[in-house]
Amino acid sequence: MKMNLACWVLAAGLLLAASPTFATTLAVGGCEPHYTNFSTIQSAVNAAPLSGTTTIYVCPGTYPEQVQIIGKNVILKGVASVTSDAAIITPPAGGLVANATSTFGGPAIEAMVLVQNATATVEDLTMDGTNNDTVCGQDPIGIFYQNADGTVTRNNVLHVQVINGFGCQGGLGIYVESGTTSVPPNPSPAGNSTVTISYNNVHDYDKNGITANGTPTAETSNVNVTVEHNTVMGAGAVNDNAQNGIQLYGANGSVTSNTIDGNWYTVGSYAATGVLVIESYAPTITSNTISNSNVGVYLESINAGDTDNATVTSNAITATHIYDGIVLCANLSTARSNTINVADESGVNVAAGCGDALPTDTVSSNTINGACAGVLIDPPATATPNGTYYNVITQVLTSNTDTCATPLIKKQGLARPHSPAASPARRRLTQ
Repeated sequence: MKMNLACWVLAAGLLLAASPTFATTLAVGGCEPHYTNFSTIQSAVNAAPLSGTTTIYVCPGTYPEQVQIIGKNVILKGVASVTSDAAIITPPAGGLVANATSTFGGPAIEAMVLVQNATATVEDLTMDGTNNDTVCGQDPIGIFYQNADGTVTRNNVLHVQVINGFGCQGGLGIYVESGTTSVPPNPSPAGNSTVTISYNNVHDYDKNGITANGTPTAETSNVNVTVEHNTVMGAGAVNDNAQNGIQLYGANGSVTSNTIDGNWYTVGSYAATGVLVIESYAPTITSNTISNSNVGVYLESINAGDTDNATVTSNAITATHIYDGIVLCANLSTARSNTINVADESGVNVAAGCGDALPTDTVSSNTINGACAGVLIDPPATATPNGTYYNVITQVLTSNTDTCATPLIKKQGLARPHSPAASPARRRLTQ
């Protein structure tokens, strides 16, 4: 009897050990006959089991729908068939509708692909927001990760715009955020988001190309992103929205080897930026190519210490209109080995008046060609810069007055981010 019991326990243990982690493969569009096929992406997502990871192959074609991946682990992947490999998600008939709300408030979110409280990969797809029928008070988004982890790679995210969206501050290509939402549709419990955003093409957005908004606590955040090797193209010279190519607001992470162009607000009352970083502890902004913006890289602290130890290195920044190549309005930050060509105001501005009362930054080994000031230091901020300068009126200028041929315009609070948190200090940036 003891032997039989032991054999039974052993057999049960072997069965438990052999139980697989469930993995399912489904397909959409008919080009993958070996798998169960669906006519819409959402119907395939709905059929995915709650446990394990489901891979969904999306065949070339046009899919007029909004896709929601909620509480499931999914790999959503466009695939080639014969001579085509374009799987295109477009707004459904009648346009986009609200399918989420932001933890930071603001307009209703109308995401073409929503990933919420899940782990998901979205790759090799096109999100084309043409004819989305959104107006002011709505926020169209190509891909939205909320309290979710995963990877967004090799996608095209195009034409995410608001109809007649003059100053509406809506329209994002790719957006990651975390925090509790309690308002329908699809309220979400709080979570963390760790997302890699790589090799995407994002253009024709109204507000931001790639955005990550989180809530920082000391040196940590509930949002961590790696943004690398993307091409982000703004609308160029416009007078309706101060666009940002890539924004980290309260989110930690890195911005590396991206190509960013055309975030240029002609009015000058706000600064459109290539890379905007606010309340992000120790971010790295490295090896990006940035052109045609008001400010190439803009760092700003809201409270003392929240954007400390930022590193801006080896970026190529060209043609910053009205303002500067790099703005350091945060303490213990470094701008090193950047190449800045043609900045209307300064190559690097070490600015005061943000969250740190007496910021001290490092500016070294930058090559600056064609600027009013090579390095502009706004007292009481301090720096001891060195670098190589060509065709600048003043190599290093310490001043709070308009002493350049181009007026030195103070930029504190001029960055205009998307959806800041609700604290009074954050709200002031969007007025």
